[in-house]
Amino acid sequence: MLLEAIYHRPKQNWAYAYDNQTIHLRIRTKRRDVERAEVVYGDKYLPWDQMCTKEMSVVGHDELFDYWHVEVEPPYRRLSYGFKLHAGEETIWLTERTLGKEAPNQHLGNFEFPFLNPADVFTPPAWVKDAVFYQIFPERFANGDPANDPEGVEPWGGKPTPSNFFGGDLQGVINHLDYIEKLGVNAIYFTPVFEATTNHKYDTQDYMKVDPHFGTNDTLKELVKACHARGIRVLLDAVFNHSGRTFAPFVDVMEKGADSPYADWFYVREYPLRVVDGVPTYETFAFEPKMPKLNTENPAVKAYLLDVARYWIEEVGIDGWRLDVANEVDHQFWREFRKVVKSVNPEAYILGELFHEGMMWLQGDQFDALMNYPFTGAVLDFFVNGKNDGAQFAGKMYGQLFRYPHQANEVTFNLLDSHDTERLLTLCKGDVQKMKLAALFQLTFLGAPCIYYGDEIGLSGSHDPDCRKCMPWDDSEYDLDLLGFYQRTIALRHRYSALRTGSFKFLYAKEDDTRIAYERQDDESHFMIMMNVKKKERVIQLALPAGEWVDEIGDARILSTGKKMKFSLPAFGALVLRKLES
Repeated sequence: MLLEAIYHRPKQNWAYAYDNQTIHLRIRTKRRDVERAEVVYGDKYLPWDQMCTKEMSVVGHDELFDYWHVEVEPPYRRLSYGFKLHAGEETIWLTERTLGKEAPNQHLGNFEFPFLNPADVFTPPAWVKDAVFYQIFPERFANGDPANDPEGVEPWGGKPTPSNFFGGDLQGVINHLDYIEKLGVNAIYFTPVFEATTNHKYDTQDYMKVDPHFGTNDTLKELVKACHARGIRVLLDAVFNHSGRTFAPFVDVMEKGADSPYADWFYVREYPLRVVDGVPTYETFAFEPKMPKLNTENPAVKAYLLDVARYWIEEVGIDGWRLDVANEVDHQFWREFRKVVKSVNPEAYILGELFHEGMMWLQGDQFDALMNYPFTGAVLDFFVNGKNDGAQFAGKMYGQLFRYPHQANEVTFNLLDSHDTERLLTLCKGDVQKMKLAALFQLTFLGAPCIYYGDEIGLSGSHDPDCRKCMPWDDSEYDLDLLGFYQRTIALRHRYSALRTGSFKFLYAKEDDTRIAYERQDDESHFMIMMNVKKKERVIQLALPAGEWVDEIGDARILSTGKKMKFSLPAFGALVLRKLES
């Protein structure tokens, strides 16, 4: 065995409490190096001869490593444990202090999970596991109240620019809730709705006021109430890393400089505030002068923003926050933010925007989930860009699932495009079949999928601002077949819990091959999904468990004896097979 490849850490994603009774343990070994792995475990206050042994299973692998997993339920909540690895005649033990052939004979030196304290269990809101999100850019979704249109508003459906307005508002969303409900989504993520100068509203002017071009605070309250009546949750965008240039405290600092009582609300390098060779003399989001960075270590700033976080949940009833540029805000602020938000609504969803690995934010004291950009990149590289084969794609998916505790994976925010990226159809160069395949994987994978408004009817768009087109409301402009695909697939996800929270396993994912097959399964249902990511029809050979299966796409029925069978997959096509109950 290659000892250098063996790794475990008695915390975070390697050893964690999944619930009040269950501890998940994981270990990494070199790919195909270990034949069997066991965990030897027990209570540290009981004699060593009462230790138990349990087989571990490989739950995934990438190009370099195998990842092993096991669940244990310590009867007294304490856990002393070590790992026993087998390859041929060789047996290796891994404990906290040793890695070698000598078997331990006492608890001292073993790994420990000292005590399963319920207060330490990371428990994201359960409803998110069942959510399908719909992202709305309010200025471009629908104009429901022309009376609040901004000056110089342009006719609906025109070409978007970085600075123009078309009059989209919250009343427009209220007017089209029938459409949203019929699509099947049960959660909406809104980009910022608070008063600001831009069409995107990421330069907040007043955190306690809905932008007048979108409506009023009462309009938002009406929207949330109407959504809740339909079983739709509402997530708002919190821009707490930075404010806008017209935010009153920043205006005061611009006017009074270091004499302003708000001077320490921001990070000022040099007065007066100005831009020198394209770089502001104060910290900003990126180098954008109109977005000054807030000092969240300042007690007054902290108190103000925490009041904002509390207000919109308490007074308006929103169901959570998406946190913009979350990784640039200090961890202590987010710890206090979580306490405030959860004290008002324990089921509120706290979603952080990160583009990189984020275990430090997912330990139960800060966020519930992250925007899953590694998922986005891997799915687009495989289904859209053709950069990876099946083995590489499976390795990326497994590596991602192993990166975080399982409960975080269940509520992670899986997106394929957004207001910041090219639209999915444009990324697919107009190939609807390719788009469907990527969306099918998104909607049958672990985590909460998010659909960017208009994708479901074939809206295209290149980089910002083109990806922020107006939503058309004449269905003669719709790809109705694509819309039907989204409606059916979302409904299938809602109908079967296996597609939301069931186990996930690749059954076919090979080098130099872009056919894949994977399994989703729980106690209620069993799915086998096969995909062909190529422009020609191909055959895949796979063994289905014995019984009768139905194709949820084509309605064909298949009787399996448990032996390998050949399945024909159309170009950029799929089979979604569900086992019928006996």
